Amino acid sequence: QVQLVQSGGGLVQAGDSLRLSCAASGRTFSSYAMGWFRQPPGKEREFVAAISWSGDSTYYADSVKGRFTISRNNAKNTVYLQMDSLKPEDTAVYYCAARYYSSTFYAEQYDYWGQGTQVTVSS
Repeated sequence: QVQLVQSGGGLVQAGDSLRLSCAASGRTFSSYAMGWFRQPPGKEREFVAAISWSGDSTYYADSVKGRFTISRNNAKNTVYLQMDSLKPEDTAVYYCAARYYSSTFYAEQYDYWGQGTQVTVSS
């Protein structure tokens, strides 16, 4: 069992930066690939970024590539999403997720989810 607790988020202006954190319980965090997803108002949940269990491989949605960075610290059982050059269209509830061993773009293939955190970007 893995529990994920998110922190960060809030209200910022376009062009600002935010960092989201997701802290995992349990001693097997390093066995899990991690992902970030978001759900904009009135829309479906969508993939944002993912990172392999080792941190060696990262993947991004085209909409955030070059602006967002996913990283992890296995010693701290934490995954991060650094969001730079934020745009109003980045406004959404952001979720972290864990999947045993391998990364995927598909939300339904993740095993555990954080509670979600609101990010609002004003123009």
